[in-house]
Amino acid sequence: MNFTVYSKRLCPWCEKVKKVLGHLSIEKGFPVVSYELGEHFSRMEFIREFGDGSTFPQVMVNDRKLGGCVETIKYLQENKLI
Repeated sequence: MNFTVYSKRLCPWCEKVKKVLGHLSIEKGFPVVSYELGEHFSRMEFIREFGDGSTFPQVMVNDRKLGGCVETIKYLQENKLI
């Protein structure tokens, strides 16, 4: 499984999901890549990818959109990864 996180600075939900995925990466060896608004992508690129009104963070697993922090944690729990 490959996880990708699209985040922004000073976002507590972004930090939480990156922390959980970081532990998962260490424990299970799943790669996690994190991209940050303004450094790796623009607001318009984010909207084109995730839709107008999408919030941060947005997480993908193997090119499948999971959603934000809550949806990602739920996915990890349902799949017994955490």
